[in-house]
Amino acid sequence: MNDAGVIIKICGLSTEPTLEATINAGADFAGFVFFEKSPRHIDLAKARRLSEQASGRIKRVALVVDADDQKIDEIISALNPEFLQLHGQETPQRVANLKKQFGLPIIKAIGVASSADIQASESFKRDADMVLLDAKPQPGALAPGGAGAVFDWRLTQGVSLDKWMLSGGLDCQNIEVALRQTGAPAVDVSSGVESARGVKDCEKIVAFIRAVRALSSQGARS
Repeated sequence: MNDAGVIIKICGLSTEPTLEATINAGADFAGFVFFEKSPRHIDLAKARRLSEQASGRIKRVALVVDADDQKIDEIISALNPEFLQLHGQETPQRVANLKKQFGLPIIKAIGVASSADIQASESFKRDADMVLLDAKPQPGALAPGGAGAVFDWRLTQGVSLDKWMLSGGLDCQNIEVALRQTGAPAVDVSSGVESARGVKDCEKIVAFIRAVRALSSQGARS
């Protein structure tokens, strides 16, 4: 947890105005998606432009899905991220290998639908710097992630991770309940701050960040 309380990551950013809104509102992480099946995917040229805008102002996170080493190297060269987020079927050994090869802290995403998934996340405790708990996608889904779905937050009561992040269907309407039920030290939002699928909304971004900061402040005073 940072000095302001809950760590906030806005993921799937793809435009200069929404990135600027994210930075100015005080988010901690800006996530950029490198997965062509996602409506939030950005190419390397755009990654370079957004990276320059974000440099020194917010931590950049490169999200990949079962990408090979060459592709990851190209993404890192373009974005110069502070974190690498793995959102595929990567194993603990793959996490360890990538961390050693590229020298970046790693966020490993885990799809959650049952307590067994929470238990499975513990296998990444040693190698991942943070584990992101997201809703498990429906069978046959074209992309990983919960696609805006919420999983049963009561399952997080079994979390024994030192550093973890709550994701999956968060927005301004449910963030208070989410934080109260989970005590999450960090939150990640994407579809919850969009006006349409893959289209970030500056006002929603600002409102979400302000809501989390206000809740963090209330928690600090209680």
